[in-house]
Amino acid sequence: MDQFAVESLSGHGGPAGLAGIGMFTNQMLWLAITVLAIAALFVLGSRGRAMVPSRIQSVGELMYGFIYKMVEDVAGRDAIRFFPYIMTLFTFILFANLLALIPTSFSITSHIAVTGVLAMLVFLGVTVLGFILNGAKFLKLFWADEAPLALRPVLAVIELISYFVRPVSHSIRLGANLMAGHAVLKVFAGFAGGLAVLTYGPGAIVPIVAISAMYGLELLVAVVQAYVFTILTCVYLKDALHPGH
Repeated sequence: MDQFAVESLSGHGGPAGLAGIGMFTNQMLWLAITVLAIAALFVLGSRGRAMVPSRIQSVGELMYGFIYKMVEDVAGRDAIRFFPYIMTLFTFILFANLLALIPTSFSITSHIAVTGVLAMLVFLGVTVLGFILNGAKFLKLFWADEAPLALRPVLAVIELISYFVRPVSHSIRLGANLMAGHAVLKVFAGFAGGLAVLTYGPGAIVPIVAISAMYGLELLVAVVQAYVFTILTCVYLKDALHPGH
């Protein structure tokens, strides 16, 4: 699992996996690269604002329209004001996932320190927003008016527990999928090297084919997990805007 280790790139010492004062780690490096890649797409790619868009501008416009439509369809028209934040979430996770597929890169979204912060920001933001917009009516989210009266307190406890579990499931779903996929790729790569030595080359063909198939699957997972994280954010936002529905 050494591919997930956070290592210092600045030469400063410190405990393994922990960034001390003045340390610049591989995680920080790929966080910066992710931000720069997003800026390159949306700032430099759309700088000309051509009526006939370039390929880079077309990609940015497609992503913009896709997320805008998602927010409108899932959370409603009144959620559009939160579109910039949701668009930022989607692009950050998508680019981080895709950049992690580059050989010798670092998967920042496989770390719970990153996905946990993203999920907690969504959870706290939605909760605070729910109480600001609805006051005590936000608690209707946990009270099932349609259920029999005797079951309502039990269901309220279940709903309350499931609500506070949201940031855990939200973060682990993303991090675990990325970590599992990269670990499987590493395992198949090890098989390829071992079989190549034992069979003087030809035996590595099967693992290499498997690696190629897994790489294609991981490419799909990178996009799907960014989509899932974003659409769940829209669902949670809808609960804050319309707790009675």
